[in-house]
Amino acid sequence: MSARSPEPAALTVALTKAGRTKIRYPADVVRDDGNRVTVRAPWAAPGVRDFGFVRFEPGDVFTEHYWRDRWFAVKEVRTGDGTLKGWYCDVTRPAVLRDGELLVEDLDLDLWVSADGSSVLRLDEDEFEASGLVDRDPEAARAATRALDDLEHLARTEGLTGLLA
Repeated sequence: MSARSPEPAALTVALTKAGRTKIRYPADVVRDDGNRVTVRAPWAAPGVRDFGFVRFEPGDVFTEHYWRDRWFAVKEVRTGDGTLKGWYCDVTRPAVLRDGELLVEDLDLDLWVSADGSSVLRLDEDEFEASGLVDRDPEAARAATRALDDLEHLARTEGLTGLLA
């Protein structure tokens, strides 16, 4: 008789922006090493989101990596058949896991890295400037811009896979 593998633990990812809940969705915990929490979830927003450089759509699967001590999250995006689309990186405050909820505060800055690494795009810098974070919380603003710079440097040099191993 073989032992059954335990079912993956589930939690809810709660992404907030400017004090409001942007989206909440269920996800399965893939790994939690005490510092990084990795979850997997299907595309949670309704319909298709076409950014021009990538489309997120029903059937896509996101493997999301959140850190308790880093100012970003990295989301590996694959089609339903497993084809890698790329990585969508959110600049966030460090994640907090509490009572079955992974709480993540989006700080507007984002980075897209295509599957082959040939396209690395900084996104939403205008939203970040308009957010007022620089005046409201200068330390957080500096940490956010540093996180975006660090992610971009890593994507352009070594790639993101080493970070996620």
